[in-house]
Amino acid sequence: MIIASAEVSAPVALFVYSRVEHAQRAVQSLLLNPEAPETELIVFSDGPRGTLDAKAVSEVRDYIASIRGFKGVRIYTSPLNKGLARSIIDGVSQVLKQNHMVIVLEDDLVVSPYFLQYMNSGLRLYKDDARVASIHGYCYPMKRIEGDTFFLRGADCWGWATWRRGWDNFEPDGKKLLSKLAQEGLMRKFDLDGAYPYVRMLKNQIKGKNNSWAIRWHASCFIKNMMTLYPSASLVQNIGNDNSGTHCNTTSSFNVNLSDHPILVKKIEISENQGARNRVAIFFRKERNLLRRVLSKLKTLFLI
Repeated sequence: MIIASAEVSAPVALFVYSRVEHAQRAVQSLLLNPEAPETELIVFSDGPRGTLDAKAVSEVRDYIASIRGFKGVRIYTSPLNKGLARSIIDGVSQVLKQNHMVIVLEDDLVVSPYFLQYMNSGLRLYKDDARVASIHGYCYPMKRIEGDTFFLRGADCWGWATWRRGWDNFEPDGKKLLSKLAQEGLMRKFDLDGAYPYVRMLKNQIKGKNNSWAIRWHASCFIKNMMTLYPSASLVQNIGNDNSGTHCNTTSSFNVNLSDHPILVKKIEISENQGARNRVAIFFRKERNLLRRVLSKLKTLFLI
């Protein structure tokens, strides 16, 4: 049965694996949202890679079986290890076969008590506008943008939501995406004018050096000049940058203070906010320069 009412809260698809403490913190933060009792939680639990992960996966599954406080909890457990990319692609696709919209979280994301209000408001406001690809809950630690929300081109992956019509644009073939970026002369723009190596990330996905679904989701929307709505104050904190997750190393660079107030979602111009784009680029350039200095210092120390 397809959920059609615009006033129905979007279901939350939560993807978990082997980090029970992370999963507990993510769920507990969701439960602090007043909309939680009216929200269905759909949990996708990936299977263990081997015997070393089996116990941790089992602990996570024991925990998710105990979750209460939502409108309903549905759990899907995979007997085999799909990996993060396939888990998310399959899971989001599955939810959107029965729902027009979905909110997506991974087990290492802690959210503000105002997260669900913002996500649902954005989903309802822009549901019929094909120029908008998704709603995003995380905002980079940068100088605050004027206004409550802004748009950036493409898509993102730390606490996001989309509609069936948005996810229909997802292209899983990285080679096709790279070819399209080249054909349309978008390579440098895709890399934030050299601030972040998104093209290299996509090339590495094609080579099998990473298995990122997110770079393909971003590229799919970027090529079509689709926009994602961001809050000017972050509603999501990533607690997985502790070297415990896929594609995440130990760093505090992305730490933010969660918004302590609701984010007002209202109609704004659907075009990329150049000020926000520039500030994101500045943030990434600073991080890359810091990394280069650290690596250079380490190299010098080892040479001594």
